[in-house]
Amino acid sequence: MTQLRIPAVYMRGGTSKGVFFIASDLPSDPQQRDAVLLRVIGSPDRYGKQIDGMGGASSSTSKVVLLSKSSRPDCDVDYRFGQVAIDQPVVDWSGNCGNLSAAVGPFAISSGLVHAPADGTSTVRIWQANIQKVIVSHVPMRGGEVVELGDFELDGVTFPAAEVKLEFLDPAADDDGGEGGSMFPSGRKIDTLQVPGVGEVEATLINAGNSTVFIAASALGLKGTELQGDVNGSKEMLTRAEAIRAAGAIAMGLVATPEEAAKRPHTPKLAFIAAPAAYVASDGKKVEASSVELLARIFSMGVLHHAMTGTGAVAIAAAAAIPGTLVHQIAPIGADGQVRFGHPSGSLAVGAEAAEIDGEWAVQKVIMSRSARRLMEGAVLVPANLLR
Repeated sequence: MTQLRIPAVYMRGGTSKGVFFIASDLPSDPQQRDAVLLRVIGSPDRYGKQIDGMGGASSSTSKVVLLSKSSRPDCDVDYRFGQVAIDQPVVDWSGNCGNLSAAVGPFAISSGLVHAPADGTSTVRIWQANIQKVIVSHVPMRGGEVVELGDFELDGVTFPAAEVKLEFLDPAADDDGGEGGSMFPSGRKIDTLQVPGVGEVEATLINAGNSTVFIAASALGLKGTELQGDVNGSKEMLTRAEAIRAAGAIAMGLVATPEEAAKRPHTPKLAFIAAPAAYVASDGKKVEASSVELLARIFSMGVLHHAMTGTGAVAIAAAAAIPGTLVHQIAPIGADGQVRFGHPSGSLAVGAEAAEIDGEWAVQKVIMSRSARRLMEGAVLVPANLLR
């Protein structure tokens, strides 16, 4: 048996890692392509470890990115993101990864898809094909190379690196491929979900970055200060959270049944929020209540995320900017256009530009900083019989 060698780069973007490909290096048939990507990552793995692949046995490290030159005149590259399930043969293409979005511009430049200035800042306009939105990445350059090392610190990432600034334009996302999706699919800022086995749960259902269901931490019997270890060991808690997420997915019109929601694990995301309170982050650092305006945690692929998804940060900023949402009730966006929230690994500030037009609020842009770095360049190997 021989193995196929496929050019790839293993990259960190924000608090996530993934395997990056030029789309044309993969099979054009979607089924064959997904079979290859599953094998690259090491899924499905009945042991949940992804030992025989590049995945890191968490939702943050079980990801793939496909890039190509854009056919759109207003963009430089097309970017597709795949969330790979760990224990199921599923590559979910329904949403974006805001963290890995930070690595798209650097990868596009380093791989020759985009011409960049030798020094200064390269502006890369990215078409996010999953959610049909534009992301503008500002990538630092020096001596003809992407600057990857620096002193920008990001909670959830151990080592400092160079700052990559991202602008998510018109972030009201339509996960099913249409442009100009409604930010509030139900037409309301707060809905009451009827959740089987749980009861009534108030939620803000918002399309921004990815489709997201915001609930109060108290709806899960939580305080909002929890870390992964406080939640992910409770099967009952995770089942309750998934039931709420599925009810939100149905209310948003993304699926018709809880069974369909289970087959779409990446989106919508479920996040819970609370008023500021002091807690100790996962690295032992104390987060003071006075240092944040909001506490926020988010579930990803059925478990609590170790920090905050990038698209979750986008949704938080958008919801904080619009009166009437659960997020705005706790933390209306500040005079500087930003909101700082606490997450399990620390805190993060994210900004939004919003305006009320003809009585309706719209978010034109969400802004945040991340960092990215190449971890390995070369090729991934998969058994050749995958393509027979």
